[in-house]
Amino acid sequence: MSPLATGRLDGLFQALADPTRRAIVERLSRGPASVSDLARPFDMSLPAVVQHLAVLEAAGVVASEKVGRVRTCRIEPAALSRAEQWIHARRTAWEQRLDRLGDYLAANPEEPS
Repeated sequence: MSPLATGRLDGLFQALADPTRRAIVERLSRGPASVSDLARPFDMSLPAVVQHLAVLEAAGVVASEKVGRVRTCRIEPAALSRAEQWIHARRTAWEQRLDRLGDYLAANPEEPS
């Protein structure tokens, strides 16, 4: 993986490390929402929610657009797809290792003492 891709992936996982940001992503997975709607369930100020959204936007997870006085946010599926691909590759590698271990243990049963 290139250093640029690694940096993007690091930023993505850092953005998703916070439970508030994960909750925002979860909400946006159901469809676009205004910043006010996103802020409503949280016990924090609107500027604090805006800061969380800025982190998600910097990581490429969320995009927003302003129409008049309303800023609407939406999820960027491509960013989450990169994380999914990385996780899938790790899972596949470990499954192959465990399969080889299973084959070895099946071919070399332990003799009873």
